[in-house]
Amino acid sequence: MNNLINNVKSLEIETLKNLKNSKANNTLRAYQSDFRDFSSFCIKNGFSYLPTQPKIIALYITNLSKSAKFSTLKRRIASISVIHKLKGHYLDTKHPIIMENLHGIKRTLGSRQKAKKPILINDLKLIIKAIDQEKIPFKNSVESKVKGQFRLRDKALILIGFAGGFRRSELVNIDFDDIDFVTEGVKILIKRSKTDQSGEGIIKAIPYFDKSEFCPVIALKNYIKFKFTETKEGKVFEISDKSVALIIKRYAEKAGLNSSYYSGHSLRSGFATTAAEFGAEERNIMAMTGHKTTQMVRRYIQEANLFKNNALNKIKI
Repeated sequence: MNNLINNVKSLEIETLKNLKNSKANNTLRAYQSDFRDFSSFCIKNGFSYLPTQPKIIALYITNLSKSAKFSTLKRRIASISVIHKLKGHYLDTKHPIIMENLHGIKRTLGSRQKAKKPILINDLKLIIKAIDQEKIPFKNSVESKVKGQFRLRDKALILIGFAGGFRRSELVNIDFDDIDFVTEGVKILIKRSKTDQSGEGIIKAIPYFDKSEFCPVIALKNYIKFKFTETKEGKVFEISDKSVALIIKRYAEKAGLNSSYYSGHSLRSGFATTAAEFGAEERNIMAMTGHKTTQMVRRYIQEANLFKNNALNKIKI
């Protein structure tokens, strides 16, 4: 009997481990952060948070709807559900009290997200020029070499991030061994991503651009040549995913743009919107970005076509 109990406990531990491994680290951290907010709400109001009940979730999202976007409400519910699964608890997040409450909130608030702006071609050019024009003091000093490396890194990061439609987590996890320069450009292996939890990996191919000033392949070559002089291994950019947003905002401001309009996602959304604007097919955009469903990609295409397919273009005044 004791052996049977031990075996069941062992299976439970292994199952929970598998559930954790099915999620990317960044995704798990986001779930945990969301759940901390929910548990704080429950503790403050004397509710049970693990396990919890559909009624308590309904009260939580009603309270949250006063200050959060509709998309945030849905994400919080998903996070609470995942944490319950990881802890071995069942939670019916499709319960009528939750779903009807969400529907009512959606009718009141609307569901469309006011997202950060994408970095489009003209924005990208301004940002790259701002990087190139940044002054590096104390020529031939240690400080100048460090700042010179940062400038090469930031230019490569932004151009590669845009050209490959990378997620921030994908960018910061690129290793030296993941990069393969070929005649046509560069191939970058993404070992694991948000939509590739099994770790099958995808390869993103980025060709040379006509203008060397804005070419991601040349920018990456220049940075790698400067950085990897001895050890040919390790993370290429050696920064956190949060730092990606800070770098973008810094140079956006230097370029005369409103930095509050942009985020780490602006490179990815900028690529998708620009590609759609230039007539790239939906499936080819998805192949580069790694989107598994068409919903988000079609939003980028819709954004790109706001002026292209505008009925007012037929009116001459």
